[in-house]
Amino acid sequence: MSLGLDVEKNRRETLRWLIVLTLNAARPLGAGEVLIISAVREAIPDVTPRELRNEMNYLAERQLIHLVHENRPQWFATLTRVGIDIAEYTIPCEPGIARPAKYWPD
Repeated sequence: MSLGLDVEKNRRETLRWLIVLTLNAARPLGAGEVLIISAVREAIPDVTPRELRNEMNYLAERQLIHLVHENRPQWFATLTRVGIDIAEYTIPCEPGIARPAKYWPD
């Protein structure tokens, strides 16, 4: 495996985690993609709207977020119950999201 693929994979998985964290902070209302991308750019300054939408779609397919985008110029998302549990470390996180290991006691 080339180093380039590892960097791209890490970027995608980190972006997914940052989306989950942003939506967790925006609970219970959720957030539009403009707010999400502005929060994510603190960690990944060059993230593109297309990348954001790709990873939001991925999270929706995994049923971690509820995504509203049909007939809308801006996508809007909220965390599902499972997404909240991932953000709160109450359930295991399957591969594909760069959730850091829990280092604090319960």
